Amino acid sequence: MRWKRISDAVVRRLPLYLRVLEEAKDQEMMSSQELGERAGVSPALIRKDLAWFGEFGKQGVGYEVAYLREELRKILNLDKSIRMVLVGVGSLGYALARYHRRKFLDDPSFTLEIVGLFDANPELVGKDVEGVTIEPVDALTTRVKELGAELGIICVPADSAQVVADKLVAGGIRAILNFAPVKLSAPDEVEVTNEDLSLELQRLAYYVTD
Repeated sequence: MRWKRISDAVVRRLPLYLRVLEEAKDQEMMSSQELGERAGVSPALIRKDLAWFGEFGKQGVGYEVAYLREELRKILNLDKSIRMVLVGVGSLGYALARYHRRKFLDDPSFTLEIVGLFDANPELVGKDVEGVTIEPVDALTTRVKELGAELGIICVPADSAQVVADKLVAGGIRAILNFAPVKLSAPDEVEVTNEDLSLELQRLAYYVTD
């Protein structure tokens, strides 16, 4: 079940709540006040966010940690395996691939699996990253279909990003995390999130003072 009217701002906060609950796995109950303090949001906002999806807590008692954790995993589709591909295995792509592969292999609760790596550099094609072989980007669309991947990560230069995105969409990808410093065009049914590290660093530079 998907809740189509839920704003992206609400969805973005749900993983924060889930992280807090996973870190408190040995705790039986948690109030919205405590959850809010740990997640960095107000208790009222937590109650409002969760109310979109049902009734999870008891007034004056709080939330049962294990139950709310599992319900959030279901809402976020994290109760099942989600297959991902990553395009652009340069410095950033390689680091992301290693991190996520190791996390998937070491943590049974982490269900986001990188099943395909692709790059245009023939010197990288054929190399292994944590058990996944890098393939040529020319095969991307076909391989996305064969692998049954639903999520794509783009770590290529800006001038190549849209072409890669088009190939991912053609292969059936339903969501894209884009690290290229360019805004991508995609069909309405494909969710695109942009992460521009340069812009974030420039923003943080504002807070650096002598």
